[in-house]
Amino acid sequence: LPRDEPLPFRLQQKRQASSALSASSLLLRVDPSTCERVSRSFPFLPSTDLTYPSGEASLPAVDVFPALSSWFLRRRAFQLLLSIPVAKGIAAAWEYKQKGSGFPLRIGVMPSQSIETGHQDAVHDVAMDYYGKRLATASSDGTIKIIGVSSGSSSSSSQPLATLSGHQGPVWRVAWAHPKFGSVLASCGYDGRVIIWREGGRENEWIQAHVFTDNTSSVNSVAWAPYELGLCLAYGSSDGSISVFTARPDGGWDAAKIDGAHPVGVMSVSWAPPIAPGFLVGVGSDEPVRKLVSGGCDNTVKVWKVENESWRLDGLPALQMHKDWVRDVAWAPNLGLQKSTIASASQDGTVIVWTAAKEGDRWEGKVLHDFKTAVWRLSWSTTGNILAVADGDNNVTLWKEAVDGEWQQVSTVEP
Repeated sequence: LPRDEPLPFRLQQKRQASSALSASSLLLRVDPSTCERVSRSFPFLPSTDLTYPSGEASLPAVDVFPALSSWFLRRRAFQLLLSIPVAKGIAAAWEYKQKGSGFPLRIGVMPSQSIETGHQDAVHDVAMDYYGKRLATASSDGTIKIIGVSSGSSSSSSQPLATLSGHQGPVWRVAWAHPKFGSVLASCGYDGRVIIWREGGRENEWIQAHVFTDNTSSVNSVAWAPYELGLCLAYGSSDGSISVFTARPDGGWDAAKIDGAHPVGVMSVSWAPPIAPGFLVGVGSDEPVRKLVSGGCDNTVKVWKVENESWRLDGLPALQMHKDWVRDVAWAPNLGLQKSTIASASQDGTVIVWTAAKEGDRWEGKVLHDFKTAVWRLSWSTTGNILAVADGDNNVTLWKEAVDGEWQQVSTVEP
């Protein structure tokens, strides 16, 4: 679409159109004859007469809402970004955007973009910030790289912005906090440290805002809680514990710890969505959900919840279907969906999808697929209905649940 021309859709404010919608929901109704795919974008302004602005534009955020025949406008792009260590210092990145009119959803795959990170060793993790403008990468060379990225209708580019040094060994994971708290990044590594980085006053300056040193073993996973819970961080360690830290107004941190969460070691943690299944933001319970899921070297998946200000196992026994280490767990967004969903990936080559219809129900597991090789990472789409899987054969595949409940592969991406 050319710049400075009206977009081929109309934006309208919905005032409690139905009981399933928040009173402040914004619906984007797309004319399928003129807008099969939005390939440019605009910074969102509360106006009904939207045109492309001059200057730099970022990708729009258009997601299909599964329960409606409309389109749901979100604040960030529908995209998945996964890193495969293709070669020394190289991260392979793919961006997926929704394409097509109406239902069923069809996945459009953009050409892959190889980003030279500048790392001197393997890249273990890559995370895109909330606005899709910057990548943070973690490497065995002990550093974190901040890389600016931009995408247009015909080309993509990247630019190194900063190198963060503070770990004394490989860095395993990085995670961006919600922008409500500013530009804040967390990293964890083999040295047992978790470092909170905050962008400084000068351009591309990053400072260590806090360093957690309570672990003497490798910290393998770090994850920020939904912003509704405040600036809250969870991380899992090879010593078998899960630590949860919540920032206080005075700059300190309140600490909670789950000792012996996985006695042989914790490999991954992931937070539950803040909204209970079946509800939208602003509808239902006033209290955000405070749960997380973990996977460990004991081959189990465990769900934890807060009771009387202490973390407790949510239901017994632990979820046991894997036959080897659980490498990654990912709790799916559940916007409008009627169930809670967790995916787990294992060294045994399988991905299992666990579901629970409502609070207190037993979790039921179903094998999504046996990949015949170790499965390393998982990532859900923002609507929670598409799962990306990265396996040990350097393949990234996308999966979607069919109407009959079976999971189907809808796309394959090769490096």
